[in-house]
Amino acid sequence: MKGTVGELGEFGLIRELTSRLTTTPAVRLGPGDDAAVVAAPDRRVVASTDVLLEGRHFRRDWSTAYDVGRKAAAQNLADIAAMGAVPTALLLGLVVPADLPVTWPTELMDGIRDECQVAGAAVVGGDVVRGDTITVAITALGDLRNHEPVTRSGAKPGDVVAVTGWLGWSAAGHAVLSRGFRSPRAFVEAHRRPEPPYHAGPAAAGLGATAMTDVSDGLVADLGHIAEASKVRIDLRSADIDIPSQMSDIGQAVGVDPLQWVLSGGEDHAIVATFPPDAKLPARWKVIGEVLNPSVLPQVTVDGAAWAHGGWDHFGDGKGTE
Repeated sequence: MKGTVGELGEFGLIRELTSRLTTTPAVRLGPGDDAAVVAAPDRRVVASTDVLLEGRHFRRDWSTAYDVGRKAAAQNLADIAAMGAVPTALLLGLVVPADLPVTWPTELMDGIRDECQVAGAAVVGGDVVRGDTITVAITALGDLRNHEPVTRSGAKPGDVVAVTGWLGWSAAGHAVLSRGFRSPRAFVEAHRRPEPPYHAGPAAAGLGATAMTDVSDGLVADLGHIAEASKVRIDLRSADIDIPSQMSDIGQAVGVDPLQWVLSGGEDHAIVATFPPDAKLPARWKVIGEVLNPSVLPQVTVDGAAWAHGGWDHFGDGKGTE
């Protein structure tokens, strides 16, 4: 499609974006009215929202619009899954410059739509606004299906800590891109398009998870939220955390201990949860630590010691961004 967003106009752009969408049985009324209608059989709706800003969360020279769409949807849908809920719907708020080629927002929508399909959800509406910087704001909705939400505050001393999904892959991919390379491709793609294990969240709830979160800001940082909310100490065993050989090779090439990516790198959106010690966990869950009584303050330790490297902080020094 040729032309710019400004030439197409607001309503022309909206028509073009909504024409690319698919639906699901949960959507009773999709885009085109004042608001959407989404079925909520549980009579409770799980909701989460996030914002991606060009230059802060993505770069157009590193990621295609389709990549950004997949990533934007994934990080929000993962939050729904991390509550033990099933993703159902997504709303998009989009700010774009008038001189942006129309192909960029349409490819973005394709990415959002396709990631929603992976999670079993659908885009049901949104808004488009003119602005100087591309901003992608997502609100995701989910259904608990008559289960209680798994929050951050339920971890108990004696529980085990288990994770499913990738850890450190996005951070390693960022390190590769930062140095002007595009391979190993698997790690670069993990940074561009995370693959959250959406099924694992509701499954963990069924397995008796006591607390849960997705790994968006780094394993230690996100488990720190559970430790604080649950008033416990969480100790991780580094020997039980898998580090792929290719990640070790990247770390050696750039002078970084890959354990730092695994423990402090975010944006993989793996699911980490605490379970009772007698829980029967499937093979896809890897036990990597335990929940203990807090020694002084609720905290996360690694092999019994404090971990010096922090996770992602939006108001920090900007390291780790695209």
